[in-house]
Amino acid sequence: MSDLSSRTTIVVGASRGLGRGIATAFAAAGAPVVAVARTAAAFAEPANGGRTIQQEAADAGDATVAGSLLDRHQPEVVILVAGASPLMRPLQHHTWETFSVNWHTDVRIAFHWLREALLKPLRPGSRVIVVSSGAALAGSPLSGGYAGAKATQHFITGYAQDEAKRAGLGITFTAVLPRLTPLTDLGRPAVRAYAARSGQSEEEYLQQMGEPLTPEVAGAALVELVRADAATVAPGYLLTGAGLQKLP
Repeated sequence: MSDLSSRTTIVVGASRGLGRGIATAFAAAGAPVVAVARTAAAFAEPANGGRTIQQEAADAGDATVAGSLLDRHQPEVVILVAGASPLMRPLQHHTWETFSVNWHTDVRIAFHWLREALLKPLRPGSRVIVVSSGAALAGSPLSGGYAGAKATQHFITGYAQDEAKRAGLGITFTAVLPRLTPLTDLGRPAVRAYAARSGQSEEEYLQQMGEPLTPEVAGAALVELVRADAATVAPGYLLTGAGLQKLP
């Protein structure tokens, strides 16, 4: 997979944040990239031999979208980054609707795309990466059901890998769990809320988190992961500002 020039890559949730950084990195690496998002985004013109990013405006959680786009583009790499931004409140200030929003978006998206990747199936040698969250490991007491939804994404990615092995499909499924970062629309409100909860300024709270994860670091890390030998790919990784770390 070191040469990505013929490896069509679908990035679901590519309009902003880590998804945008990932789509841009794959295009720069020479991969034909299809950026899936509800709304179109402006991507810079490619440099140094990079590819122009093709955009698909679609609701990734629609049950028909995954199968349709996999049939249309025949990708060998699928990266799922899309999800809802949780409402940052303590448990007692959530309603069931606000508490469960990530179950109805993030988990739904992962379920539909993993299912379709297995049913189609994708070509042998294909890679599917589900971008979950570090909250799946540490919890997230101000974001309702977010951490549980992200843990479920991690679990069902493992289930998909088991099914692929049982059927001899030759598809590699892995989950990547990014650490909280203030450099995305998802992370900024969370940093603000958790800093206030701990009685710290945002600067003080961020200092204890170390080097922040940037969209560029995320993009470079996932390009490296897709280029790696499938036999060396772990079921899950933590992603920080320092890059990928295999989960135990």
